[in-house]
Amino acid sequence: MNLAPEVKKKAFKDYGKSEFDSGSTEAQVAMFTMKIQHLTEHLKVNKKDMVTERSLVIMVGKRRKLLDYLKNKDIERYRTIIRKLGIRK
Repeated sequence: MNLAPEVKKKAFKDYGKSEFDSGSTEAQVAMFTMKIQHLTEHLKVNKKDMVTERSLVIMVGKRRKLLDYLKNKDIERYRTIIRKLGIRK
């Protein structure tokens, strides 16, 4: 699943340091979140798509690892990105 370049630049600008900042942890978490939301909607319609389900589980794990890293490194940045993305309830 590929996102449009305009969507990526907007996400990098909103969550990263600039629109070209694809390497920051916050920007990567935002990209994974967008992809996860897209795949979740896809799986609501296509319940038997096991390949997509596996990809979704892998992406959630990668996002979890990035969030754990951010939580250990800087708890305030972690809380900010969680609040912005609305990941936790």
